[in-house]
Amino acid sequence: MKYDIIVIGSGPGGYVTAIRASQLGFKVAVVEKENLGGICLNWGCIPTKALLKSAQVYEYLKHVDQYGLKAEKIDKDFDAIIKRSRGVANGMSKGITFLMKKNKIDVINGTASVKVGKKVDVTNSDGKVEEYSADHIIIATGARSRELPSLPQDGKKVIGYREALTLEKQPKSMIIVGSGAIGVEFASFYRSMGTEVTVVEFLPRIVPVEDKDVSKEFEKAMKKTGVKIMTSSSVESVDTSGTGVIATVKTKKGDIKLEADILLSAVGIKSNIENIGLEAVGISTDRDKVLVDDFYQTNIPGYYAIGDIVPGPALAHVASAEGITCVEKIAGLDTETIDYGNIPGCTYASPEIASVGLTEEQAIEKGYELKVGKFPFSASGKASAAGTKDGFVKVIFDAKYGEWLGCHMIGAGVTDMIAEAVLGRKLETTGHEVLKTIHPHPTMSEAVMEAVAMAYGEVIHL
Repeated sequence: MKYDIIVIGSGPGGYVTAIRASQLGFKVAVVEKENLGGICLNWGCIPTKALLKSAQVYEYLKHVDQYGLKAEKIDKDFDAIIKRSRGVANGMSKGITFLMKKNKIDVINGTASVKVGKKVDVTNSDGKVEEYSADHIIIATGARSRELPSLPQDGKKVIGYREALTLEKQPKSMIIVGSGAIGVEFASFYRSMGTEVTVVEFLPRIVPVEDKDVSKEFEKAMKKTGVKIMTSSSVESVDTSGTGVIATVKTKKGDIKLEADILLSAVGIKSNIENIGLEAVGISTDRDKVLVDDFYQTNIPGYYAIGDIVPGPALAHVASAEGITCVEKIAGLDTETIDYGNIPGCTYASPEIASVGLTEEQAIEKGYELKVGKFPFSASGKASAAGTKDGFVKVIFDAKYGEWLGCHMIGAGVTDMIAEAVLGRKLETTGHEVLKTIHPHPTMSEAVMEAVAMAYGEVIHL
């Protein structure tokens, strides 16, 4: 079969790329070895959010008296929560199947390997190999849970995110190694369910990519729920010979032993670039990433790569944007490159975290003179009414020109609020313009305006 474009992988990079290519008039096929939607829909973004929603509802029910209500015999059904999460993921995957049919995209089931001459071999579940060709081949094979030599995953006692989504029995205790988004989201969920959780982080603070103020606030919130935090620590080895796990943790004060039912390794991801034919075609890679130009073409004409396998943030929305940019360039449209300095990052734990742009520390290192404002949700009428007063919005501006350098949020619903800052920065909005934009009252979004007012010495409600 000959196509205009073959996309390898159907995650949020691959399927979005395929749909946009079809819209542009290309004859398109997608190769997928598992389920449509990739890791994000099936084993990442979507099912974890379903788990976290169950945890949020459970927390509300446990504290229903704070809202003037009464409820008795509040309990959870761990198995039902897991099943609901899987059902949400399955429903989303079926939605992608519909979109493929709607856009007349051929779905080829099997494992792909690229070949010289713009060809792709696809091996199906029976071992049969079919050859396909295209004018353009876009590789979007994503990533998987990274394994450390000291933490080999056995899928039972030492697990990755896939197993954490589908445990048959709730563990009484869990060690989570790594405090990035994956680690703290699972820490938040399992702690809400009643599991004793210890988070071990190698760096000096948890959620280390975030602004220091956000990290400090988040650690305080985690500890408040009973999550134990160990920073500047590393798991050196794990003994799984007993009924649970015994982890040897190296700390500043020496080695200690931690015992738990399960250890979740959340130390990052590993790009899926092995055994897909890159070497045979001559496609260049470096440090686990495929090297591409500004429009995602590799060093070999006709072969492209997007998403987690290329340098840049390994985020679903980034993969989607890269894929759209890639096919629009192939189509000859006047396409602008992606601004990687304006990518929002979201963590869906409790409380949520959302950020875009420079942290205060990064802005100072770059030599900016700053105007910084921070508005706590404790001063927000909407937050008080909702009973979600923890957290704040922090904004960072260049004092000289008013450029919006960064925005950092922690609190209820902030992952839905960060887009204002992303759009504002895209449009080169100044602090004065944000300040003079009327925000609706009472809403959580007012905190953005109030934080800007704080930065410029005009805050009203503090």
